[in-house]
Amino acid sequence: MATLTVREAIYYSAQIQLPDTMTMAEKLRRADETVREMGLTGTLDTRIGGRSSKGISGGQQKRLSICLDILTRPRLLFLDEPTSGLDSAASFHVMSRIIGLAAREGMTVVAVVHQPCSEVFELFHVLCLLAAGNTIFFGPASMAAEFFASNGYPCPPMRNPSDHFLRTVNKDFDKESEDRLRCMPAVADEAIDILVNSYKSSNTSEVAKQDMRHINEMDRVTIRRNRAGFITKTLVLTRRSFVNMYRDIGYYWLRMAIYISISACLGTIFYNMGYGSDSIRARSSMLMFISTMLTLMAIGGFPSFVEDMKIFSRERLNGHYGVTIFVISNTLSSTPYLLLIAIIPGAIAYYLSGLQRQIEHFVYFTLVLCSCTMLVEGLMMIVATIVPDFLMGIITGAGIQGIMMLTSGFFQLPNSLPNIVWKYPMYYISFHKYALQGFYKNEFSGLVLNLEGPITVSGEKVIAELFQVETGHSKWVDLAVLCGMIMTYRLLFVVIIKVLDIVKPILKGMTFRCNTKCIHGIENLCAPS
Repeated sequence: MATLTVREAIYYSAQIQLPDTMTMAEKLRRADETVREMGLTGTLDTRIGGRSSKGISGGQQKRLSICLDILTRPRLLFLDEPTSGLDSAASFHVMSRIIGLAAREGMTVVAVVHQPCSEVFELFHVLCLLAAGNTIFFGPASMAAEFFASNGYPCPPMRNPSDHFLRTVNKDFDKESEDRLRCMPAVADEAIDILVNSYKSSNTSEVAKQDMRHINEMDRVTIRRNRAGFITKTLVLTRRSFVNMYRDIGYYWLRMAIYISISACLGTIFYNMGYGSDSIRARSSMLMFISTMLTLMAIGGFPSFVEDMKIFSRERLNGHYGVTIFVISNTLSSTPYLLLIAIIPGAIAYYLSGLQRQIEHFVYFTLVLCSCTMLVEGLMMIVATIVPDFLMGIITGAGIQGIMMLTSGFFQLPNSLPNIVWKYPMYYISFHKYALQGFYKNEFSGLVLNLEGPITVSGEKVIAELFQVETGHSKWVDLAVLCGMIMTYRLLFVVIIKVLDIVKPILKGMTFRCNTKCIHGIENLCAPS
């Protein structure tokens, strides 16, 4: 998270990943040790930063991500280009610390490294060289130079062995030369063929195959590491999410400023509506705007939520926590901000426009407004799982809400809606319907409106006959339905995540076709297509 400091990121991660059997002091001590191992002590109080804010450097971010993964001292660690973005000194420092940690903890580290410096290359125990989908060499790193020399490609003196290996088998530029000079074969292609054939017939290849067969014949034992409990993870994630929302101006604070501005405009436009015949239309319009347009703008925090979803996806795949904990913590951390958004802008619009002054009416008004914004956030959570691109997600969310607004019973009265599709089911699944009806009952019930002269009409009659509101149940039932929809949307988010976990591997298995040759020695690990 860009808003967190290095200290906060590593401490929160330690509390989530490390088991409850460890005390808080032990967890923080482990975090401090890991930070020192990666040389990040001087950046502990610096924010990580991102696209919109400056923070630690890219190399420091890479080292921090390694810190987060080695907190639990895993038995097997995969590192994808751990030295990219680092200078030679930092690369050697990071890799030597990782190898030292691996030796102490009995870890196996599998790293993909592009053009390592000579000092880093000397740290490797086993080396796997690939070219054009073929295995060039797979065995002890110390034997690689001898293997190339025995096949006519010796490493020149004073040259980095890794540079020599890559230059020998890199065929990208040779391909361009071959296109210009048709009569001249590519040098790298010839080298690759020689090295591949030599490796296949070598003793090294046979040893690798035998080792892999032995591993595959061993009983597969799943080691489950103890991690923090459900309550600990929920509390830590809630606190982390709360801090992130507080510091990210785009999450709620920018919306708060816009809400206050719109509420001030709304309150002055409908200022002190009174109780005449014109106030009926004014009240309904003002309540409709509050229940639709202000909640529509809740999609403004979607880009920030998409960033949270990326972090959630990575941490969930690493086994840190599940989707249920994420939903609970996100809901708990966002509720105070949504209540604040409902109370402050809501009070401005409510009291300037002259709605009913009793405190219980304002409390209900605030609860419905808060429920609507929570509903929209739940809707956007669902959209984020299906449409991860934030621009397309905003368009999709706005379109869904637009359809719900049209079927809310304001633009077209409920009895005038076409029964097929628009009334059944759209009218009844639109949360705007229940919000608008709750607002109507809250405002018009007990109100006496003056039509002309001595002629008066009760608010109950207005909403029943003019607005065709369902009066068979109280306004609290409408609020309860909104609360039920909040839970339904979040449960639907959980279900969609679970279904995607099942569907995605199936779809990949149906469309995947293996177009490259298996790496000799580890072909038994390939999954069937």
